[in-house]
Amino acid sequence: MDNRPIGIFDSGLGGLTGLQALRQYLPDENIVYFGDTGRLPYGEKTRDQLRVMARQNLSFISSFNVKAILVACGTLSSNAGDLLEAWHIPAFGVLTASAEHIRRLDINGPVAVAATAASIRSGGYQAAIQARCPGSTVLGIPCPDFVPLIESGHLSPDDPLLRDAVARYLQPAKDAGASILVLGCTHYGLIEAAITAFLGPDVRLISAAESGAISLCSHLLKTGKTGGSGETKFYTSGDMVTFARAAGFFLGRDAKELVVEAIPPQPVPDFNDSYPLTGV
Repeated sequence: MDNRPIGIFDSGLGGLTGLQALRQYLPDENIVYFGDTGRLPYGEKTRDQLRVMARQNLSFISSFNVKAILVACGTLSSNAGDLLEAWHIPAFGVLTASAEHIRRLDINGPVAVAATAASIRSGGYQAAIQARCPGSTVLGIPCPDFVPLIESGHLSPDDPLLRDAVARYLQPAKDAGASILVLGCTHYGLIEAAITAFLGPDVRLISAAESGAISLCSHLLKTGKTGGSGETKFYTSGDMVTFARAAGFFLGRDAKELVVEAIPPQPVPDFNDSYPLTGV
């Protein structure tokens, strides 16, 4: 038995979908969650900025003596996967896990990936899926307005702003006859109903957050490192009250019940390609 917590971090609220998945499979685990809302949006950052931010977030969550880390952020998983793999604590991104999930499915049409602009620009999801499913057609769709809409509470499939954004971004997936849509940003799991309402029930949605959570759970079960009391602590680099209110809504809990602490956001690097990244 290992009662150390699991660490989870994301750019904001999207990683809560990963937290919910972990709770479903391993309800007794202790969890430390960090939502870096003070530095949103990640999708507009450069690759080098994202890689430094990944190291900063890994260092912060590791300071809680965690036994494993779920990097519940498709943007960081796409742009800093090598840093996650080399980290001294087992760190599970959502990109590779999603591609492995698709490999086990029967694919009868193009695979579409909806993610942030930075994730699609990296080509990580596309390459990982094609490597595991040779000959498949993979369509990368950047959806830059989804995260701001979600973080500001536009979640209902009847919300006109969200409905319009879903139709605007995902029309190419419908036109291509996609049979699978990967929710490559963990935020997007919070608007599954709106996405299905547009694409129809025959398009299978693959949650990157759930795929990553399953991989982490499998690791803990295989290594015998499960254990805990079900405690969850939240940290945010944004407004604590706003985060607690939104997290409580998503998790179906009273915001006053959540243990939330605000920390100052670390500065975003202001370089493009000149920063030396050595080691991990």
